[in-house]
Amino acid sequence: MTAVTKFWPILTATHRYDKSISTYKRGAGQMIEAPILAYLIETTNGRILYDVGCDYRKINDTSQREKYYNAALGFGAPQMDEAQRLSNQLARLGLSPKDIDVVFLGHLHFDHAGGLCDFCGAEVHVQADEVAHANSKDDVAYFEDEIVAQANWRLKQGEYDLATGVRAITSPGHTAGHMSLWIEMPTGAPIILAGDAADLTENIVDEVAPGNCWQDKTELAVESIRKLKTLAVAEKATLWPNHDMAFWQRMAAK
Repeated sequence: MTAVTKFWPILTATHRYDKSISTYKRGAGQMIEAPILAYLIETTNGRILYDVGCDYRKINDTSQREKYYNAALGFGAPQMDEAQRLSNQLARLGLSPKDIDVVFLGHLHFDHAGGLCDFCGAEVHVQADEVAHANSKDDVAYFEDEIVAQANWRLKQGEYDLATGVRAITSPGHTAGHMSLWIEMPTGAPIILAGDAADLTENIVDEVAPGNCWQDKTELAVESIRKLKTLAVAEKATLWPNHDMAFWQRMAAK
């Protein structure tokens, strides 16, 4: 029986960018609006937060915004207001960052790990391979001050259970140590959070790699998509893409 009692997807920001960033060799010149999501999982053993969104200060401080989101880097700044900070969204649920026991990072790109500055006390799980390759400085989506391992970081290797019914799933390709998350819900079908293994439903249906892959390993990214699809079929689970606005809006409406 699963230890999961509740599950909340949380919209932390939106990001407008060229679709080819999400779909390899597809959609160049087509701008899309993508949600930046975090997911709160409450279990009988504690609370898990999958991803933490962006660092609000980098977006809203003029000098930091210019430094980190220079258009020459290939993407502008996400849209994020004070109310969307995870600390404020948790407050509306009657929680604070101190109530989060584990932050599980799918990977260390700025839109997934930037908000760690608001969760200084939580135990942070991230793959050792992700940390190693993030520090290689060959990907502009890693921000240098967000990828320095701290004392509360637990560097993991491979797949493992975070709690009964919550399992970390390896899905490299987009980044070296990318992780997805399998969640057995208290009722209904399990959920597999693809993370950036699949930004859009299109990535899943057409088995197309994300546009930005670690060392151009698009075949590895497609293998991960197929792995998640196979798991979803075997477990009768729903596979969630991570930056698909239409999918997010359908889920939020339920």
